[in-house]
Amino acid sequence: MSRAKSDTKARAQAVARELFLRQGVRRTSLQDIADRLGITKPALYYHFSSREELVRSIVQPLIEDGDAFIAEAEARADDDPRVLLEGYFDFQFAHREVVALMIRELVALADLGLVAKVLDWRTRLAVLLVGEDPPLADATRATVALGGLSDCVMVFADQPVEAVRAAAVAAALDALGR
Repeated sequence: MSRAKSDTKARAQAVARELFLRQGVRRTSLQDIADRLGITKPALYYHFSSREELVRSIVQPLIEDGDAFIAEAEARADDDPRVLLEGYFDFQFAHREVVALMIRELVALADLGLVAKVLDWRTRLAVLLVGEDPPLADATRATVALGGLSDCVMVFADQPVEAVRAAAVAAALDALGR
């Protein structure tokens, strides 16, 4: 792929991510994106055949990194939940814009099958934290720990990341009773 083609594609993804966050996926047309880029809609079609393909291209790095993180965590089967939770925080933070997009556009992204993948990760992480078929109380603690950790990435985005990471991981460990 030529550098110019790659640059245009990356710029299109950045503009689309911004517009999707501001206006929503369904309310953002390819024409809106093309106009912001200063290119024609056919030029945008050269890079992305549809809005769905563009959305997938934005979410794909999150999916790939998430799959890798989960596989590594499962292979490691670390007994230290702190290591797992710190890694999960770092993963969420690295992809916070896409995570925010997924939260805001849950229905649109669910229609593309992307939300099911994220829910599967949470299930697999919960197994690492509390085991297979845990009592309801333990399963609930894992859900609160993982969900709360993810929420902290979004809610405290204007705070120093290391302070948020330390507080979020500590709170997640507290939720797990550790």
